[in-house]
Amino acid sequence: MEGFLRKRDLPSLIRVSNLDNEGPILGQIRNHCPKTYTIGPLHAHLKTRLASESTTSQSSNSLRQEDRSCIAWLNRQPSKSVIYVSFGSLTVITRKQLIEFCYGLVNSGSRFLWVIRTDSLAEEDGERQTPAELLEGAKERSYIVEWAPQEEVLAHPAVGGFLTHSGWNSTLESICAGVPMICWPYFADQQINSRFASHVWKLGSDMKDTCDRLIVEKMVRDLMEERRDELLKTADMMATRARKCVSEGGSSYCNLSSLIEEIRLMGRLS
Repeated sequence: MEGFLRKRDLPSLIRVSNLDNEGPILGQIRNHCPKTYTIGPLHAHLKTRLASESTTSQSSNSLRQEDRSCIAWLNRQPSKSVIYVSFGSLTVITRKQLIEFCYGLVNSGSRFLWVIRTDSLAEEDGERQTPAELLEGAKERSYIVEWAPQEEVLAHPAVGGFLTHSGWNSTLESICAGVPMICWPYFADQQINSRFASHVWKLGSDMKDTCDRLIVEKMVRDLMEERRDELLKTADMMATRARKCVSEGGSSYCNLSSLIEEIRLMGRLS
């Protein structure tokens, strides 16, 4: 039995979420792990605590080189007019899927900023280039980068939507920025995150595993035009709650401080 990790040996549970968004679920977790710390959205704590120390230092958690030229492009776009497209650092898509997304985005009529990594395309036919001929008709309203400063992009006034793989970091960053989502989950927890974003929190749409140009076009139009005001209102409400959690005196702020103190106490006792 020595090889098993027993629940009773676990003193606490740390969850990168917050009580306001997952109250019912956390209630069930606490039946098994009474000492549960909800400290999310974790990435937002740095800004809050730096602000309280009156410092303007900026930090990026990206492991890739960020192309900041996209910020200058966003500065020239109207408010809430751009849909940001990024499928994270691990998602690999086929050339056929890339073409479907190209057609869908171009035909939607929306402006878009698209992150296309050089290693994001499956090597099927040796062709790794973006089909420039498809984007030619939208070159005035599109911008392509290999990697972007995502938090800054999502917080930009020109961004009104996010086509995402529903990774947890991306989901939290979008919530904190108040940006509605179109979710195209790839693997792991992303299907669950996608369902929560679309069906529970009502922050957008779930494409599931479908990749079809007509569906992409419809969902982009839905997000950026038909349901725009409704989704932006919900997203803004969620962002306000998230900011409140990490602000001084908020639930996540206090929980993180308590967790740090407990770790310090454990260090002294050992």
